[in-house]
Amino acid sequence: MNRAVFLDRDGTMIAEKNYLCRAEDVRIFPATPAGLKRLAGLGFKLFIVSNQSGVGRGYFTLADVDKVNHYLCGELARRGVRFQKIYIAPERPDEPGRGRKPSPWFLFDARDEFGLDLAGSFMVGDKLSDLECGWNAGVKRSILVRTGYGAELERESPGKISRAVVVDDLAGAAEWIAADLLKQ
Repeated sequence: MNRAVFLDRDGTMIAEKNYLCRAEDVRIFPATPAGLKRLAGLGFKLFIVSNQSGVGRGYFTLADVDKVNHYLCGELARRGVRFQKIYIAPERPDEPGRGRKPSPWFLFDARDEFGLDLAGSFMVGDKLSDLECGWNAGVKRSILVRTGYGAELERESPGKISRAVVVDDLAGAAEWIAADLLKQ
């Protein structure tokens, strides 16, 4: 079966900017392209899973989110990185939403659509909701990156992340996953 790496967007692949809605404000972390390229080279399908509550709050539209994603995917494609699909949860945190992390439903959708083995897949993000999404879906490991809110989460809530692997960035995540594959 196919394996995947599910990735949060803001704070994980790109710099966290409160309610990012303009492509010109995207800042890709230096470690992102190489980390993603390595994961793809290991045979993982790549997916973005992102909560975008700014839509539900009325700060920007889904079209704005699409423009940011189009720009990000274009920049990464020029570096040899391709995503299978992008899943967006536009609801506010207080609104019920099927896919809003920590819900695992987008991972289940990807599993069903792409024939993925979630038990051999990984979730990477900078927030507790990212880690919980992976745990709720039954992925092999949830990985916390110290970019975005990750270092703060590691410092302030070590007990909540005790089941997670903690690395500096996406290159570190790719390195950890590659080492884990060698153990098999």
